[in-house]
Amino acid sequence: MRKPTTRTWISLTVAVVAVTGGLFYVDGHRVSAAPHADDPKCDKVISRLPDDIPGASRDWALGDGVASWGGQKAVFRCGAEELQPNVNLCVTADGVDWVLDEARLKRDGVSVLRTYGRSPAVEFTYSGPREEVGGILAALDPAVKWIPQQRKCIGLDDAATVL
Repeated sequence: MRKPTTRTWISLTVAVVAVTGGLFYVDGHRVSAAPHADDPKCDKVISRLPDDIPGASRDWALGDGVASWGGQKAVFRCGAEELQPNVNLCVTADGVDWVLDEARLKRDGVSVLRTYGRSPAVEFTYSGPREEVGGILAALDPAVKWIPQQRKCIGLDDAATVL
């Protein structure tokens, strides 16, 4: 049996480093999927998302029903759990109601918004300045807006007339 040459060891080391580096690279682009990401509507939503949002370009993201921009500064997940009526802040951008997870914003400083009244629900997480969220939602809304809206957010004044 021949003893491996230095060239063989170098080649083997380079191959191991390349494979290991590739795995870390791929893992760095993995985004955890929402619980209902297998909903067929999610494929359509993801295909309609823009390549760019204000201040960031779309990343190469791995995961079902997911997209990200700016090195995962902005993450989009289709197939999130649908929200029940709640008292969190609801903003409407171009006809799409988004509910802000106020506890997460206070605790982590991260804006997490979920569509309200649409199935499948969509969750958007943004770790940048809060002032930028409105412009980003406006860029994302065309991809989400075609999902039929079954319920709408109502304000405190509206609640009095409903009750």
